[in-house]
Formats: sequence, structure tokens, C-alpha cells
Amino acid sequence: PCRLFHGCNRLLTSQIISYYDSINQCKKELPEYFNFASDVLDEWSQLEKDGRRPANPAFWWVNDEGEEVKWSFEELGLMSRKAANVLSEACGLQRGDRIIAILPRVPEWWLLSIACIRTGIVFMPGTSQLTAKDILYRLQASKAKCIVTSDKLAPAVESVMPDCQFLKRKLIVAKESRDGWLNLKELL
Repeated sequence: PCRLFHGCNRLLTSQIISYYDSINQCKKELPEYFNFASDVLDEWSQLEKDGRRPANPAFWWVNDEGEEVKWSFEELGLMSRKAANVLSEACGLQRGDRIIAILPRVPEWWLLSIACIRTGIVFMPGTSQLTAKDILYRLQASKAKCIVTSDKLAPAVESVMPDCQFLKRKLIVAKESRDGWLNLKELL
């Protein structure tokens, strides 16, 4: 049996299973290339634009202080395209390049993950509990060209920069700018 979540009409578990079964039984054609951002997120966004679907939240984030960020599929699609442009243009990243995100679970974390899916950039998340030594190891082992972190971890990244030959760009998620860093919020 299926139940509605908060009274919203959503894709229910039985519908997901049914769709999966139809693909397994070759009743639906699998795309040659699948991209979650364009094949799912943008499709649901178009359904909202066309009025075939209400503008329910695709993303709803609440922090400990009760601040909320709530985006519809259309808004999430737009914001993720902006984030993809930041990665491609401001950071010069291309398909296959690697980016490390060491952030708490803030809205920018999800924007970056969708932007990476959209562009083919390899997204490597890391916990905000990493030490400078941990960050150095991950940067060297992955050959990441970009790192995104908060103002709290920026000093740890700066301390290991001389040993990171592949790292070309540093993005910070903060209200204020920091010397030598691109500010993601400002660029968005």
C-alpha cells in the first residue's frame, strides 16, 4: 500500500517499482546516456512549468536555528545550472575533472553535487571533520583540481596548498570573501 507524504501527490514507491520492473522487462527503452540532472530534474521542472505538476519542494533544508531553504524543481534546476556554470567557467573544470567538497550539509552541498552530475565532473564529498593531513591525502590521491569548503576549514586547506600540485581552484562557501578564494555564494 502507498501513502501520501504530507498530502502531496508524489511518485509513490509502487510507481517507482513499477517503472523499474517495466525497464527490467524491456517494456521501456533505456537511454544510451543517462544524466539525473537533465533526465529527471529538468523533466520534473518542465512538468511544473507546464502546469502538469504543482510546484512542490524538490529541496527543503532547515538548519538548527530554524532557517529554511525551499526550492521547487524549477528553482533547483536553475540553481544547479548556475553552479555548473561556476564550475565550468570560473573554475575551468571539465568533464572528468575532480572536485572535493568538504562542507557540512548546507544547500550548496546539494547544488554542487547536482552541478557535477550535470557537467560530468567527479564529485568527491568529505566530512567537515577532516584534518589538514586528511585533506592533503585526499587532494594528492585524487588529483582534484578544485576544492570547496567553508571558512572554518579554509586555513587547513591553505596549510597544505604547497604540496597540492594539481589543485587549481579553491571555492569557499561563506558570507564574506577570503583572499585567494572564489566565493561560491557571490559567483552564484
